[in-house]
Amino acid sequence: MSERSLEELARHVGGRIVGDAGARISSVAGLAQAGKGQISFLANRRYAKLLASTQASAVIVGAAVDCSVTQLIVENPHYAYMRVVELLHGHRRHKLSGISPRASVDPTATIGDQTHIHDFATISEKVRIGSRCVIYPGVFIGAEAEIGDDCILYPNVAVYDGVHIGHRVIIDANSSVGQDGFGYATHKGVHHKIPHLGRVRIEDDVGIGTNCSIQSGALNDTRIGRGTKIGDGAVIGHGVQIGVGCLIVSQVGIAGSTTLGNYCVLAGQVGVSGHLKVGDRVSVGAQSGVANDVEPDTKIFGSPAFELKQALQAYALVKSLPEFRKTLKKLEQRLAQLEQQP
Repeated sequence: MSERSLEELARHVGGRIVGDAGARISSVAGLAQAGKGQISFLANRRYAKLLASTQASAVIVGAAVDCSVTQLIVENPHYAYMRVVELLHGHRRHKLSGISPRASVDPTATIGDQTHIHDFATISEKVRIGSRCVIYPGVFIGAEAEIGDDCILYPNVAVYDGVHIGHRVIIDANSSVGQDGFGYATHKGVHHKIPHLGRVRIEDDVGIGTNCSIQSGALNDTRIGRGTKIGDGAVIGHGVQIGVGCLIVSQVGIAGSTTLGNYCVLAGQVGVSGHLKVGDRVSVGAQSGVANDVEPDTKIFGSPAFELKQALQAYALVKSLPEFRKTLKKLEQRLAQLEQQP
């Protein structure tokens, strides 16, 4: 952790200061918790009321606000906050131990310079690992898998044979990449496992959370596009194609052979049926069920999911259904009475 002046931080993020440019900043905290020597940020307007009471020495904002606290004004407060945290606190530091004698590294494997392999990791035959990687304890990497430079595999990650992982990929603990998909042929009441011939290809700068499952393709490779981030507990089915820069939030499930375009956002617990095509820049609300193809630049919500504005209007009516039912019964009774009159 290093102390910087607010003026230094402003230069670092390309912002301007309203207030005390000489304020000394040593750390970052939330608006409600921040004190002297700390900087906070406002990216969501619902927290704007906290500006009146915060004890922070400065606040990162998107536009000047009428308050007494010193402000660092930037185009994108959330991104500027990330850069300030990175500068002041840095990223997680990894133990650099070289190749542990308690790791099992096959003699045919190729290990790049400055790569660190911790205790009880298993590196199988003909594996290729790039430079400056960190392989934590208990990681298994199957035969002929390839891993690029500057990757981090946290404890107990399993990378199956033939998987290809690009540069700067981070895979959190207990995730598996490349196992057979959920594919069975049912004959006379018996489910027979289908061999999966495809593999998994993970492009550069992908992040995968804990307890995720990225399945290999039945015939074609499963692909995760460059810069895509996948949250904890997600399942990516066999042969799924995910584009560039997508955000797949926790507990999402995407069934086999579905194609997801570039820069899509799937919120928590979204389920996507198999063999669908979801266009670029599609946004799907939490707990939605996607059962049909989706056109590009669409926001959808619900189960089954449909256009966001219509979905919100429809769900707003749900809580009124009991009253509608009472009204309908009264109308039915009144209609019956009118029909009985001569």
